[in-house]
Amino acid sequence: MSNGLIYILQTLGTLALVLVCFRLGKAWLMSYMAMAAVMMNLVVVKQMTLFGLDATGGNVLYASLFLATDLLNEYWGAKEARRAVRIGFMGGLFFLVTIQIMLRYAPSDFDVAQPHMEAIFGFLPRIVLGSLLAYLTAQHLDVWLYQRIHRATGDRWLWLRNNGSTWISQAVDTVVFYSIAFWGVFPIGEAILFTWILKILVAALDTPFLYLAGRSKPSELQQ
Repeated sequence: MSNGLIYILQTLGTLALVLVCFRLGKAWLMSYMAMAAVMMNLVVVKQMTLFGLDATGGNVLYASLFLATDLLNEYWGAKEARRAVRIGFMGGLFFLVTIQIMLRYAPSDFDVAQPHMEAIFGFLPRIVLGSLLAYLTAQHLDVWLYQRIHRATGDRWLWLRNNGSTWISQAVDTVVFYSIAFWGVFPIGEAILFTWILKILVAALDTPFLYLAGRSKPSELQQ
């Protein structure tokens, strides 16, 4: 199975999972964001080629996080969306600190994990720091832009506030991440452009899920 097909299937499956969490309620949606924020800082070390573009393993989870943020923003307001962003950030930060502490423990004579953990996580701080700061900056920008577009257009044009806020904030996310994680490692201009294009394509896929959410609201919104 090709990378592109796996990516499309994973993206659709992940977006569907976000929709399930939304149906179960706000707490589930926030919990998903915390879990995804931790996982994306683990899989971001995976490098791959998708549709001829260089990408990291965190791209799918980033897209699902923007859908989750927009759902919280749309149905529970900006305050709850920002709260979920901060919860996700703390989860990712806790992951980073914990992993680095674990690497400092001297392994026992029977340990077989240390060299593999060092290979995967030894260079992680700069990448995860870039990922966390990009996440925090872009997600807060997404919440703000979503509300601004909503106030300007009212309840019309859900697709515009979804895609408009996501495309702009994804551009900021990509620039911040690559600038911190890979500045001086390789030329980042082309990588930023290609990654942003990929994120735009994925963001377009989440719009139907946002419309589907309006047809199946959780019971807490129906009271």
